[in-house]
Amino acid sequence: MIFRISKRKEVRNSLSGFVVLFTLGIFLSSCYGFKGITIPADVNTFYVENFDLATPNAPVEIDVQFSEAMRTKIRNQSRLKLREADPDVEFGGQITGYRVTAEAPKEGNTVALNKLEIVVQVQYTNHKNEKENYSRSFSFFRTFEADQDLQSVQEALNKDIINQLTEKIFNETFASW
Repeated sequence: MIFRISKRKEVRNSLSGFVVLFTLGIFLSSCYGFKGITIPADVNTFYVENFDLATPNAPVEIDVQFSEAMRTKIRNQSRLKLREADPDVEFGGQITGYRVTAEAPKEGNTVALNKLEIVVQVQYTNHKNEKENYSRSFSFFRTFEADQDLQSVQEALNKDIINQLTEKIFNETFASW
C-alpha cells in the first residue's frame, strides 16, 4: 500500500512538473513573435549574380557554391521567382575573406582550436524601392580542433558557414524582426 501511494505521488509530481513546464513553454513562446518575411506585393522576381572570388586563399569553387546557395535560399523560402532579365531585386558581390586563425591557446605554445571565417560583401538592389538598397559585409565562422587537417573538415565547414551566411543575408533583406 505504501508503494502505491508513493508511486501515485511520483506520477502526480511528474505530471505537475510537466504541466508547469508546458505552461511556461507556451507563455514564453507567446512573448517572442517571429513576424516572418516581408516582401512588398510588387516585388515578384529576383536574381543572384555570380559572386566574385576576391580573396586568394579560398577554395576555387566557393564563389559558385555561395551564389547557388543564395539562389536556393530565396527560391525555397520566399514566393519570389528567379529571373535574369529585369528582376525586381538583385544580389551581387564578392567573397572578400577566407581565413583560418588560431584560437584558444593552451600550454606549450599550441592552440586547441582553429577558426575558419568567411566574409562576403553583398550589394542588394531593389529596383522597386531604392531606399532599401544596401552594400554590406557579412561574416560567419566555425571553429575546429587544431589537430584536424583543414582539408579534412573544409567542405563541411564551408557548407555550414555558407548556410549561416545566406540565412543572415536573407533575414537582413526580407525579415522584419
